[in-house]
Amino acid sequence: MTDGPNIVRIAALIGDNARAEVLSALMSGGALTATELANVAGVTKQTISFHLAKLLDAGLLKVDRQGRHRYFRLAGPEIAQVLESLMGMALRSEGFRPRTGPREPALRRARICYDHLAGELGVRVYDEMLGQGVFEIRQEGLWLTEHGRAWYHRLGIDTDAVASSKRSFCRACLDWSERRHHLAGALGAALLIRIQELGWAKRAMDSRAIIFSVEGEASLLATFASTRPPSAPADPTRITSTAPTVA
Repeated sequence: MTDGPNIVRIAALIGDNARAEVLSALMSGGALTATELANVAGVTKQTISFHLAKLLDAGLLKVDRQGRHRYFRLAGPEIAQVLESLMGMALRSEGFRPRTGPREPALRRARICYDHLAGELGVRVYDEMLGQGVFEIRQEGLWLTEHGRAWYHRLGIDTDAVASSKRSFCRACLDWSERRHHLAGALGAALLIRIQELGWAKRAMDSRAIIFSVEGEASLLATFASTRPPSAPADPTRITSTAPTVA
């Protein structure tokens, strides 16, 4: 490549089967040990050490040390965003939707995608947000309206505090299983945290599935029951928005 950074090295790192399994496993947003990642990738401890060193050197992973243990996680949300995009591209190229495995229905219903809500329920919540005027889609990307600020405030989320984050404030991501958009970015992460704080849902053990109680799902959807604000365009808040990407 004559112009810009050379993507070959990064593409080759992600393209290895074992390393792809490691990165996919860490899309839960949590941290795993080398032994746990070796089991996920189906390789020996010696081999996983080689792969982890490569990923660390490339800046795709970071490691936290606690005593004698080392815990590996994705280096940041921008890495997750790249992986989300690749998952969507892979699904389109394969031309099918996975429907096997006892945990698949729960994962399709609601799951964590790095740090935000994805799956059928994540898509439905995003659709409700657009329908109720919480967000507007503009040429620049996704915008939070004044009505949206008030909606988040009622949930107990300070959008100004969330906007102070250095990461993307809000963005629409194409859900790889639903092929429709859900909410990502700092605001998407804040929403999932608040949902769990309110006791509406909890993370399933050893899974990316987010399990909503019947009452919790009803409570979440009830927040959209209020009348939509007047049709006149609302002034957007200051946000750091990006165009829709793939998750």
